Amino acid sequence: MKFIRLVSATALAVLIFYSCNKSFLERQPQGALKISDVSTAAGIRTLLVGAYGALDGQQNVNGSVNSLGGGNSWACSPDNWVWGSMAGGDAHKGSDAGDQAAMVPVATFTIDPTNALLNDKWRAVYEGINRCNDVLKYMPNATDMKDAEKTLVSAEARFLRAHYYFDLKKLFNQVPYRDETAGPTDYKLANTADIWPKIEADFKFAYDNLPNTQTDIGRANKWAAGAYLAKTYLYQKKYTEAKTVFDAVIAQGVTTNGLKYDLNVNFENNFRPEFEKTNPEAVFVVEMAANTGSGSVANGNQGDMLNHPYGSSPFGCCGFYQPTQDLVNSYRTDAGGLPYLDTYNQTPVKSDLGIPSATAFTPDTVALDPRLDWTVGRRGLPYHDWGLHPGQDWIRDQNFSGPYAPKKMITWKVTQASYKDNASWAPGSAINVFIIRFDDVLLMAAEVEAQLGNLATALTYVNRVRNRMAQHPEAWLYQYQNNANPDGGFSTTTKAANYKVSPYPAGAFTSKDLALKAIYFERKLELAMEGHRFYDLSRWGIAATAINALIAYESQITNDLKGAKFTPGKNEYFPIPQTQIDLTIQNGQKTLTQNPGY
Repeated sequence: MKFIRLVSATALAVLIFYSCNKSFLERQPQGALKISDVSTAAGIRTLLVGAYGALDGQQNVNGSVNSLGGGNSWACSPDNWVWGSMAGGDAHKGSDAGDQAAMVPVATFTIDPTNALLNDKWRAVYEGINRCNDVLKYMPNATDMKDAEKTLVSAEARFLRAHYYFDLKKLFNQVPYRDETAGPTDYKLANTADIWPKIEADFKFAYDNLPNTQTDIGRANKWAAGAYLAKTYLYQKKYTEAKTVFDAVIAQGVTTNGLKYDLNVNFENNFRPEFEKTNPEAVFVVEMAANTGSGSVANGNQGDMLNHPYGSSPFGCCGFYQPTQDLVNSYRTDAGGLPYLDTYNQTPVKSDLGIPSATAFTPDTVALDPRLDWTVGRRGLPYHDWGLHPGQDWIRDQNFSGPYAPKKMITWKVTQASYKDNASWAPGSAINVFIIRFDDVLLMAAEVEAQLGNLATALTYVNRVRNRMAQHPEAWLYQYQNNANPDGGFSTTTKAANYKVSPYPAGAFTSKDLALKAIYFERKLELAMEGHRFYDLSRWGIAATAINALIAYESQITNDLKGAKFTPGKNEYFPIPQTQIDLTIQNGQKTLTQNPGY
């Protein structure tokens, strides 16, 4: 049984929600909730289910497409594609200029505090925090719960609360902190204190008290908490503390099903629901479900439903989230199968930009890392098993956002009956969203080792990730046995492109700076389109240089980034929503402090 799939109906039945025109922490009852309803073991377990249920940031009310709090679904997708990948340069907004226009200022760094997407994200994440606090607040009243269960439930609730605050911290930086001890009127809180110590304490409690494995798929275990705790240390540059925990997770960590952490032999299986129960790479994921009979895709990647090929494609909607040419070029490899860390844009990968689908086109024949074609849909190559990507016919406006399509979160035709959800006007799916997976752990650990001067260990971790492809060419993308009949399966001999990827040679990391450059680039390649890039660039302190270079390059190809500019000291974080500042005014004074530059 999947744990998260039971969430929506239960959570909506028992939880207090705040009104969308109230402060993010001021909640008014929407029904007759009695304290006695939740002050039992069964009630606390139900509240915990609701706390997990907020992970996807979505809700289903009469089949509507809304995030928690009634806002914009795309702003609250758990993979953070708008904030982490689009803003980070993995992808363009996509579609055309007028569709979901509020996203354009996110990509161009012209966003102001009144942009509705900011408030939508804020409300949805704080709803998750409120649910965690409810678990911890009411649990002492549950006299029928044994102490051991209370400890376990506390650890899960605190893990989830730390996750939600981490999500806010990396996006807004200074945010108000409220826990279960706050009174019912304590919602107009300042955001002047650093909340890293609070996040760290919650993850540490979870790491110390969660079991190695959980019975239900989707629940956090000790090793998920450890990985997140180590990530928290990394973000604070506490490298020694991070190394200790990463070492334990890498050596001892196991998935919920008791599998020892490892890399999937097939990279693409991380994004195929039929393999999720035996995935050794799953450290912590948001469980998704398709075709649940709810009349919506709220539990099936609703936040990503725009991100499918458009036009004559079998998906029909909506042409968003198109990979950048910069990302595509990053997968070019040299004669030794290694990436061009600095010069990858000097020889762009050939694209079909401006070439109609009816006009012949031959894809590039240069050497490429095979991860490209499990990440990006390119013309003339198999788009999973849906046929060859035809180019313009599947793209809404090439001049606006380029010629490419997203691929990782797209279902396969062969399994669409089970995992593709057509309950709404755009597709949903059962593809899980990774918050942390094992390749991410290895690359974060490599970063820590490099910062500590342990270059050989850092190289070992990076090569373990690269060797997934280098040592298993059977996992590369192959052409169809018969291009006219994709259902006939894939060839075992004809590669879809000229793939060449190799590990770095022994001793390749000759300095900390070189090691970090290679690790940063490897994260770009391995975790592309998964919502990490913007946050990585910001915490590394190189966002202004990297993003402004990307803007200059992409603006020569598409017109969606015209006038964009990343301002250092400002755009590393997004503005506090003006709505929240206004709602928390006390005695004519603002309680919340706006971020610098806004």
